[in-house]
Amino acid sequence: MDLDFTPAEREFQREVRAFVEASLPDDIRERVRSGDDSRLRDDIQAWQKILHARGWGAPMWPREFGGTGWSKTEQYIFESECAAADAPPQLAFGLKMVAPVIMRFGTPEQQQAFLPRILSAEDWWCQGYSEPGSGSDLASLKMRAERDGDDYVLNGQKVWNTLGQFADWIFCLVRTDPTTKPQKGISFVLVDMKSPGITVRPTRLLDGTCEVNEIWFDNVRVPVANRIGEENLGWTYAKFLLGHERTNIAGIGASRRELRRLREEAARIRRNGRPLLDDPVFGTRLAQVEIELKALEITNMRVIFDEVRNKTPGPEASILKVRGTELMQRISELQVEVQGEAALRQGGAGEGARAAAAYMNLRKLSIFGGSNEIQRNIIAHLILGL
Repeated sequence: MDLDFTPAEREFQREVRAFVEASLPDDIRERVRSGDDSRLRDDIQAWQKILHARGWGAPMWPREFGGTGWSKTEQYIFESECAAADAPPQLAFGLKMVAPVIMRFGTPEQQQAFLPRILSAEDWWCQGYSEPGSGSDLASLKMRAERDGDDYVLNGQKVWNTLGQFADWIFCLVRTDPTTKPQKGISFVLVDMKSPGITVRPTRLLDGTCEVNEIWFDNVRVPVANRIGEENLGWTYAKFLLGHERTNIAGIGASRRELRRLREEAARIRRNGRPLLDDPVFGTRLAQVEIELKALEITNMRVIFDEVRNKTPGPEASILKVRGTELMQRISELQVEVQGEAALRQGGAGEGARAAAAYMNLRKLSIFGGSNEIQRNIIAHLILGL
């Protein structure tokens, strides 16, 4: 198998690199690089609008819905180049999660109402899946949705909701039939976050940020017209969505960017009279991570090229998730080690504070998107038959 890009793909890579370099505002680039999320919503929306104006707002969407129609390889190149250039991430909850569900299972009216506003960054979406006691075992969710005429009335709680404090809309899994087996009594609904009865309470994390939230629903009325597909078939739509959520979950571009930062800092900081990068023990550990990241990148490319040939990923998605998240965590550990005491100062600033905050935040990677323990069970089942 030839895992190199074709001449056309190399030319596309140069085009993307040149566009991002010329179009990404310097202030946004610097905030992303420094880990400053004080203007997170503004930065993500501003970059999405720039991409939308170029016709690149939805790299993973088909052209019929306003997307680029790019191949999996072109999507990979685009995301890798954006990450390397310190561009903000595109908001996955709208573009990569709920949008494919609306395209596949939504009505024409739903497609016309929601998709253009996702593409133009007019609507910010968040996800309402996890509940207290319902995370990896998502089918055990309890949030109720009772039919009342043309509305559902929602009561319950969602947790670990990412960036919901900014959201205009939330897509939720709700329990519409508590009498049947868990997977068969769930529906998929779209909820306006301005609806009466919704309370959002941010949760402060170890890194000091409020990236996630608890959300309460107290007699929240949602039109039945906002249900995706058929009642009680939400589990089918949720599984379809999770397949899109795990696209590019290995995070190769972000890891390469952080490795570059790690090398620069290790060359700048001196220990025992010489740059830390020249220390043979540290250099060996850094080289090991670089080798493993290269091996992961090759595996990722193999999966992408298989998808181009319409081969459905099996255990590969779980392998990419486990190895990708573990490597991101290891890179963050090395970044803290490079900064030394500067990463331990309370209320500090600069690269040391950024490294410490990133280390704390990235502990989540082995949990969300299906915990790595669950992914290893999937791998064991699909490969070993256990």
